[in-house]
Amino acid sequence: MDRTSASPQRLNAAQRSAHIREVVLAKGVELRERYPILKHQDALGAGILTFALAGMIGSAALYINGYLAWWACLLFNAFFASLTHELEHDLIHSMYFRKQRVPHNLMMGLVWLARPSTINPWIRRHLHLNHHKVSGTETDMEERAITNGEPWGFARLLMVGDNMMSAFIRMLRAKTWAHKFSIIKRVLKVYAPLALLHWGAWYVFLGFHAVNGIAHLMGAPIEWSAITLSVMNVIDIAAVVIIGPNVLRTFCLHFISSNMHYYGDVELGNVIQQTQVLNAWWLWPLQAFCFNFGSTHGIHHFVVKEPFYIRQMTAPVAHEVMREMGVRFNDIGTFARANRFTRKEVPESRQMQATTIN
Repeated sequence: MDRTSASPQRLNAAQRSAHIREVVLAKGVELRERYPILKHQDALGAGILTFALAGMIGSAALYINGYLAWWACLLFNAFFASLTHELEHDLIHSMYFRKQRVPHNLMMGLVWLARPSTINPWIRRHLHLNHHKVSGTETDMEERAITNGEPWGFARLLMVGDNMMSAFIRMLRAKTWAHKFSIIKRVLKVYAPLALLHWGAWYVFLGFHAVNGIAHLMGAPIEWSAITLSVMNVIDIAAVVIIGPNVLRTFCLHFISSNMHYYGDVELGNVIQQTQVLNAWWLWPLQAFCFNFGSTHGIHHFVVKEPFYIRQMTAPVAHEVMREMGVRFNDIGTFARANRFTRKEVPESRQMQATTIN
C-alpha cells in the first residue's frame, strides 16, 4: 500500500494502522541505509546509557565540589535520567542484547539505579506488555497507575508526580479492607527496595525543611543533633543529584503520558484511538524532561520494535502519515474529558469508576 493510494475514507482502522506502520518502518529502513551506524543497535544502547550515567555522575560531582549550582545539577540530571527511561522502555521490548542476558539485565539494573523512583523494571515489563494489549481499558494498569482516566482535580495533581501519593490515595478510596491491604501489598512488592528508599528520603527532606521553615517563622529555631544534621546533609545532596531530578522527571513524564493516552471508550485493539500526539509549543518545558515523549510515543504504538532514537528521527514522516490517517494532534479537550476519546461530557458514574481502580 503506497501513500498516494491510501485514503483514510476508504480504509478501516486496522488498515489505517497498517499503513502508518508500513510508512514508518520504511523510513526506518531508509535511515539505517543512509546512516549505517544505526544498525549497531546494541552498541548504541550501551553508548547512550554510558553517556547518561556519566552525565549524571559528572553533574553531581560538579555540584558537590561547588562548580555547579544546585538547580542546574537538578535540571541536567532530570534530562539525563529521561534518557535512561527511554532505554528502559526499549529494554522492556528486548531491543538491546536480546539474546545476551548478562548485558541485557545489567542495563536493566543500571537504568533502574538512575531512576530509583520507579517500580522494578522486570515487573514493569509485564505491566507494559499488557498495556499494549489492552491500552485504554480498565485493565491497562500501567497507565491507570499514573492517573490515566482520572478526572482532573487536586487529587490527580498530587498523584501524577508522586507514585507513593498515588498509591496512598487509591488505598484511601478502596471500599474494603481486603482491597486496601492488596494495594499496600502490591506497592511494597513492586517498589521495593529503591523506590521505597527514594520516596521515603523525599518525604524526610520535605518534612525536615518544612519544620525548620515554620520554626524560623515562629522565631524558635530547632537545635538539631549533630547526627540528624549529618544525615540531613546526605539527604540534601541526594535531593539535588538524584531524588529531585527524578521527582521532576516523574511529574513531566506522567503528566504527558497520562494525557496523551485515551481511556475508557476506545475500541479494543484500535491503535488509532489509543494515543494522540502532544507536541504543542507550551508543553516543551515538560517534554524536555521526558525526552519529547508526547511527540514520539504515539509512533511506538504503531511500530513497537523501533528504539527511541529512531522514533525521534522518523517523527516528521510519522506525524504526517499519522495525521492523514486520523490520529489526533494536541487534543487539549482530553484534560476536561478525563482522557475519554469521545468528545462529550464524562458521565458521573464513569468518573466514580475511575477513582476506584487499584
